[in-house]
Amino acid sequence: MRALVTGATGFIGRRLVGKLTKPVVLSRDPESARRSLGGDVEVHGWDPEAGPPVYDLLRGVDTVFHLAGEPVAEGRWNEPKKSRIRKSRLLGTRHLVTAIEAMGERPKVLVSGSAVGFYGDRGDEELDESSAPGADFLAAVCQEWEAEAERAASLGVRTVRIRTGVVLDRSGGALPRMTLPFRFGLGGRLGNGRQWMPWIHLDDLVGLLLHAAQNPAVTGAMNGVAPAPATNREFTRRLAAVLRRPAIFPVPALALRAAVGEFAGILLASQRVLPRVAEKTGYRFRYAGLEEALRAALG
Repeated sequence: MRALVTGATGFIGRRLVGKLTKPVVLSRDPESARRSLGGDVEVHGWDPEAGPPVYDLLRGVDTVFHLAGEPVAEGRWNEPKKSRIRKSRLLGTRHLVTAIEAMGERPKVLVSGSAVGFYGDRGDEELDESSAPGADFLAAVCQEWEAEAERAASLGVRTVRIRTGVVLDRSGGALPRMTLPFRFGLGGRLGNGRQWMPWIHLDDLVGLLLHAAQNPAVTGAMNGVAPAPATNREFTRRLAAVLRRPAIFPVPALALRAAVGEFAGILLASQRVLPRVAEKTGYRFRYAGLEEALRAALG
């Protein structure tokens, strides 16, 4: 596989790059990316919002992993933040596909990021890749983001859109922030705890990215989640058990909204998402159970 990766310095991208042989990386800060990723990576500069990358950088590439985007869970969701979330995904994907379109010999597959936020707040409804989208801000962004990626499919490039859940690993993402209150004995559920949390261990998410790239049966949407979604109450109980800490201080919904604003709606949304496409196309999860995933993620 001759792969190109955007978003390679994020905690998902770094783990993916470690599984690839001499990948090409596009980064806003190529010098920092070289220091972060090591010497066996070919790094070039690209601002995803400024315009398409020089398509010669994609020459000889058969697989594109597009993971770049403004972090959703960092910072308060004011209007400038929401604009960055949307523009970084839509413009970056649009410009990348424009570069692919300009090529004579195009990559065989584009694996593009998305999120389970596509489904919105759905209560106890079981959701798979065929389920309808939601109607909130993040659901709208995911729909537009995926539509930009699907332009590559019309060019004859097999396109996979990975709808990622909460990614578990101690090196980054949500888990280090989630464990902090527990370490001080202040952990507890969010709101009433009945909302479903689709989760996945980082090793399985990287495994799914590679599975999507290598398996021609995978096309369209694929949920990047483990097969056993948990409610927030259950997740909290399992996390407390692994950390050997109490979980007796629930965070009321009103307090959560006061603390983080509109983003609280994402933390309180219920998404019972299942990885039907991954299972039907033969992916075998390394960490299918929540407690084993948490123990592995936390070392």
